[in-house]
Amino acid sequence: MPLPVSPVRLTSRDLVLREWEDGDLPAMVELFDEPDIAHRTPLASPFDLNAAREYLQMIRHTRAEGQRLHLAITTDGHRPLGEVLLNLSRGTMGYGVGTAHRGQGLALRAAQLLTNYAHQVLELPRLLLEIEADNTPSISVARALDFRPANDEPERVEGKDRALVLHIWAHDAPTRQSAH
Repeated sequence: MPLPVSPVRLTSRDLVLREWEDGDLPAMVELFDEPDIAHRTPLASPFDLNAAREYLQMIRHTRAEGQRLHLAITTDGHRPLGEVLLNLSRGTMGYGVGTAHRGQGLALRAAQLLTNYAHQVLELPRLLLEIEADNTPSISVARALDFRPANDEPERVEGKDRALVLHIWAHDAPTRQSAH
């Protein structure tokens, strides 16, 4: 199922995932201009206001094409604390939380909301995570969400300054019980 035309807003008891807005550019810089984000993602480093503008433009372009969905992680619907994203063409999901906001379960809760949305609303039968073997926090999130290591060979990707070996984790949509 394609992405809806209207903006996506996913909520739980204590979390709001919403699409990025122009006013979020300074928050993007604060969240994404970090050594750990630079090390683990393809985002520009340093990540300044120009990089944030280019990133938001890419988000909007790939969203309009129906390829990707990037959502700001918030607890109040306003202040971004991180990001969760879905690449529909590959069936992959990713997440990142700003250093100052880690340790609060934000990645886990946001990834759970997006996993449910991907399976139930977008009807994706399988979601994948690509995680480096030494990324213990992401592996913990994957396990907590019942993602399992896939039998696929790890994917080798050339990063900005190094080769990444990404292990594939999979989550299949729950099977629906047929009515009798």
